[in-house]
Formats: sequence, structure tokens, C-alpha cells
Amino acid sequence: MSILDKHGILEKNVTLLALFAFLVVTIGGLVQIVPLFYLENTIEDVEGMRPYTPLELAGRDIYIREGCYVCHSQMIRPMRDEVERYGHYSLAAESQYDHPFQWGSKRTGPDLARVGGRYSDEWHVDHLTNPQSVVPESVMPKYGFLSAKLIDGAHMEDLLATHRMVGVPYTDEMVENASADFRVQANPEADYDGLLERYGEKVSVRNFDREPGISEMDALVAYLQMLGTLVDFSTFTPDASR
Repeated sequence: MSILDKHGILEKNVTLLALFAFLVVTIGGLVQIVPLFYLENTIEDVEGMRPYTPLELAGRDIYIREGCYVCHSQMIRPMRDEVERYGHYSLAAESQYDHPFQWGSKRTGPDLARVGGRYSDEWHVDHLTNPQSVVPESVMPKYGFLSAKLIDGAHMEDLLATHRMVGVPYTDEMVENASADFRVQANPEADYDGLLERYGEKVSVRNFDREPGISEMDALVAYLQMLGTLVDFSTFTPDASR
């Protein structure tokens, strides 16, 4: 019996075909997964990385809720055209506190991995309120309603505690002060020294939408302004041993 005849038997027998397909998928999965159990760490520790502040975390939840990931990726590939347009290629460490990660593969809009600090808060507010007012050819929908939806931050302790359960290294102090940290990050007149002690000097403290109260717009802009700003790529050197 020739190889073609044997292959024909496999193609015509649904049960046998399903069994062999399952076997191939199982072997392929094990080849990818098993080595990870023998590595001490699959993510290179990078100086500057920290968990999201409560306000940034709230903004990230809004980003996910509104489906921003459907049109925007957050992963710059290590290819020349990608790096020249967006900046340094993305590091695994930059997503280590993401549940779920926002890498994506669809770019109806530009990649946002390095969007932090590229535009002013006013630009982001205008863009989210009426995208076509700043980018005439944009097909992005309007999100002006975010400015009218205020957040009291009462649930921030529970939110941080939940993320700690899945491995984000929030300390007891961070969890206990979550609601206070949420409020002071959007109020530059408040005492935010504790916030900076817990999350580092790179935390942006200001009224992001320049309106009274803390709105969903504040939270989303705070999140966007943080993206790609934590790692100093002018001094970053990849670990060649990995």
C-alpha cells in the first residue's frame, strides 16, 4: 500500500482523522509550553516598570470596556518600519502587569505602545471628544460622554486587591491607600508625596481634563499618558543571556 493510499484512509475516516489531529495539536502545544516550566523567569526584569496607579488602572478598564483594543494595538514589532514609526520595540516586561495584555494585531488606528507624552492632555481630550476635529480622516467614534461620567474611587481597594490575587505586586500599603491615591493623582493641589513614594517619581499628577471632579476622561487620559514612558530606552540594554 502506497503512502497516498494510507493518507486516503486517514482522510476518509473521521474518527481516525480527529485522533491524529488531536495528537498533532497536543505535541505542538507541549513543545511550546513544557520548556517554560524549566525557565527561572520568562520575562526580563526591566528598570522602571511598576504596577499601574489606581487612576491609571481605572483608565485601563475604561480602555478595555470601550473596545479601544479592537482598533489599536500596543505591541511594536522589532522591525525597522515599526521602530522608525512608533519607537523602541515592545518588551515583554511592559505587559507583565496587564490582565489581559493589550498587544492586539488590528491597526485601524496607530499603535499606542509609546503614545504617552507625545500629545498634550488637551489634545487627548479633544481627540476623544471629537476625533475628526484633530484628525479629519479619522474613523474613530466620539467618546465625549466620558467627561460627564464621574468616578468616586470607592472600589479602588477591591480593584487593586483583585489584581494582586493574579500576581500584580501591589503592597498592603498600596491597597490601603488606593482610594486616596486615586483622588490625589488628579489633584495637583493635594498632598501626593505618598503616591510618588509608592509608585515612583514618573507618576503624572494633574487635572487631566481640567474639569471639576474625577471623570472617566481623566482616568483614560492618565492611562494613555503613561503608556511607554516607564522604561528609559536611552540607557536600556537587553540581557543577551536570555
